[in-house]
Amino acid sequence: MDESEDLLTMFSAAVEIRDGTPVVDVPARELELGGVDVGENYRVAVIRQPHVETDSEGRERTHRDQQKPPSTGPPVEEGERREVEVEDLGEQGDGIARVGPGYIVFVPGTAIGDRVTVEISEARENFAFAEVVDEEPFAG
Repeated sequence: MDESEDLLTMFSAAVEIRDGTPVVDVPARELELGGVDVGENYRVAVIRQPHVETDSEGRERTHRDQQKPPSTGPPVEEGERREVEVEDLGEQGDGIARVGPGYIVFVPGTAIGDRVTVEISEARENFAFAEVVDEEPFAG
């Protein structure tokens, strides 16, 4: 599946019927991290989850492709330097920058609008921590 450069977030959720209306709940973390704002309109893609079965040893198998795709891992590596723009602040006051669609980098000691070069200090599957290595604004 091709991902748009405008992709803000991606999550899985079940469609439920409430008072006769189909509803998909947006996870609270998407509001907390600033990916989604209450009252705004967004384009939403609906992709069917493949039917999952388990084999005799408890391993998952899907009808769609019988194999799970390999994890591509985070889009950054520890020690990597990146130019980022801080778009929001986290609950602890750390700057939040995005690298690629939906991947968040926490940058302590920054403010919204800061454009800095960072070094990734810890990369996890869904987010990373980074330290500022150059506070000079970069062109872009």
